[in-house]
This record gives sequence, structure tokens and C-alpha cells, in this order.
Amino acid sequence: MTQTITASPSTQAPPGLTFDAVAMRFPDGTQAVEEASFSVAPGEFVSIVGPSGCGKSTLLKITAGLIDATGGHVGIGPGNLGYVFQDATLLPWRTVRGNVELLGELEGMPKAQRRKAAQEAIDLVGLGGFESKYPKSLSGGMKMRASLARALTLQPSTFLFDEPFGALDEITRERLNDELLALFEREGFAGLFITHSIAEAVFLSTRVLVMSARPGRIVGDFEVPFAYPRKPELRFEPAFAELSGRVSECLRGAFA
Repeated sequence: MTQTITASPSTQAPPGLTFDAVAMRFPDGTQAVEEASFSVAPGEFVSIVGPSGCGKSTLLKITAGLIDATGGHVGIGPGNLGYVFQDATLLPWRTVRGNVELLGELEGMPKAQRRKAAQEAIDLVGLGGFESKYPKSLSGGMKMRASLARALTLQPSTFLFDEPFGALDEITRERLNDELLALFEREGFAGLFITHSIAEAVFLSTRVLVMSARPGRIVGDFEVPFAYPRKPELRFEPAFAELSGRVSECLRGAFA
């Protein structure tokens, strides 16, 4: 599923995202997140890895306004906020084009404008020629491309990604990583990406954050030094393995 939220225009709004001592305690008493503080600047792609249940996805839901934090503050810069969920959640009775046009319809975009925006997004994610196909005839990777295209139609300045490729096979996942990087380089959005894969986090990101076990807090912040564009072969280079190992060591400590 994809969702796009429009931030209130304000000259005081910080660029990208800022998390200031964000905390979340659920009504049953579970402390999911504890004083998480970090930022995502324009043009940054930040990934978060951490143990299951540490509050990674909770941070995204707070950012999108789907739930309210019980402490701290999230600052969202000007522009649209795109959200790509774990499940593509395409409407089965709509074609690829119809699904990609959905957000434009909900925003009241004129038909010609939303058709143009949808076609540009479809072409951008490599689904040209599949506009008339229904979700049942698409592979898992193609469904996620359609989900991403749907979010792209409103040209978000910041993207939230909640493990969008987690259910895909390794080869498809790596291919979509390559395609997402190409989109990031072309569109220049700020990205916050949740994943359980250290290799995926390092390959995509300008920075990788590590969260502790619940209650989640940021316990590691790693700059990724590799220049863009990044070739698939980067995954096999010693420097990539060394950085992935340092992130992994920090993550193992996060379980303690």
C-alpha cells in the first residue's frame, strides 16, 4: 500500500525529517520506542536496522501521522510525504494504470494531469507496457513497482519505506534495490528506509542507523562512504563487507 501526506507549508518547517526524543508507549504499557533522536536531510537516504519489535515501523507510522507519539517531536519539511508499505496492496479490480492514478484521484487532480503523472511514474519504474494488466497477473516485484509508482505521482520530497522488498526473493530484491537507487539519484528525495537486511541497508544508504531491542533507541550511526551511482558489484567489494560487518557487530550488541 502507498500513501502520500502533504505537510503544512511553513517557513519554519525543517527540511527533510527531524526526530527529537521521540517516544512511544502503547495503551497496554508496552514501551516501543524510547527517546529516538536523529535527522534525515534533503538528499540523504537513511536506513534503519534493528531487532524485530524494536519500533522501526512505529517511527514511520508516527511520521506519517497514523499514530501519535507519546513523547518527543517529529519535524517534517515542506512538500509531500510518500509512504511505501510492506504490502503493495493494489486494488485487484483496477489495472496498473488505475492503481497508479489512485492518489491523483483522491487529491482531485484533473484526469489529464493524473494520467500524465501516472504514465511518467509507470515508465520510471519500468512497467511500461503493463498499464492494462491487473494485479493478479503481476509478479511480486512488479506489484511493488506499481506501489512505488503510485507514490511517485504526487512527487514526494520525502519517502518512507517500510520493508517494501522484505517478502521478495533475493535476486528480485537486489534488482529492485538497483532500481530504487536509480530513482533516488534521479528524483533527489530524502528517504527513510526500514529493513532487516544489513546488505540492503548499506547498499542503498548514505547512512545506516541501528536500533536497540525494545524499547528502541538509536545505538549506532554509520556513514556510508560509497559514491553514487553504485554498481551491483559493490556488494562483493572488501570495503562493503567491512562496513556491513561493523553494522552487524553493532546490531548483535543491540540484542543484549
